Amino acid sequence: MGLLEEKLKSYQDFPKEGILFRDVFSWFKDPDCLRELSKKFSEAVKAKGWDKVDIIVGLESRGFLFGPILALEFGAGFVPVRKLGKLPGELESVSYVLEYRSDTFEIQKDSILPGQKVLIVDDLLATGGSLKASCELVQRLQGEVVGSVVAIELEDLKGREKIPTEVHCLFKF
Repeated sequence: MGLLEEKLKSYQDFPKEGILFRDVFSWFKDPDCLRELSKKFSEAVKAKGWDKVDIIVGLESRGFLFGPILALEFGAGFVPVRKLGKLPGELESVSYVLEYRSDTFEIQKDSILPGQKVLIVDDLLATGGSLKASCELVQRLQGEVVGSVVAIELEDLKGREKIPTEVHCLFKF
């Protein structure tokens, strides 16, 4: 077992009964974990050939932690996708369903230019709702999603099947 697997904390019945929550925040308080996590993300992105992108899109909220690290490393811009009502300006929005609720994501309309290559990053792929919605937002702005990278995939929920682009995950449960 590696350092990241060892340090990953799980919480039963959070945020509701029957959910086993994998908490990536436990990685961020340990600098060795953070270094290892950054290295694993970077290696995965390079191996897929996704390092030549214009924009890294990070999903609220844990994608905000991984996205800027990758953006700096690959010389790309960082764009947040946020929940309803959290961004100013002219917005594009899309609603989606998660395993225990529904929500709406928004992106600023001028944040991605037509033809820009975009990599999407998040902490978790579960049902695929938020990642699919983010792909749709980028496509509405005429950006090209080259792929998505996530820290954890919950395979039993089959979220990967909903995503219109290739997804790479670091850990599967």
